[in-house]
Amino acid sequence: MLSWVLLFLVVAIIAGVLGFAGIATAAAEFAKVIFFLFLILLVISFLLHLARGRVPPL
Repeated sequence: MLSWVLLFLVVAIIAGVLGFAGIATAAAEFAKVIFFLFLILLVISFLLHLARGRVPPL
C-alpha cells in the first residue's frame, strides 16, 4: 500500500511542477486517502495481534 502512496505522491509532485493543478490535487488526495487507510489497517492489525496474546515461536 505504501508503494501506491509513493506513486501518487510522485505523480502529484510531477504534475504540480508541470502546471497540471487538477491532476496534482487529485493525485495528492488519493495518496492521502490511501495513506490513512494504511494507518487504520496497521492499527487494527496491531490490536488484533495484541488480542491474541500469543508469543511467536523461537
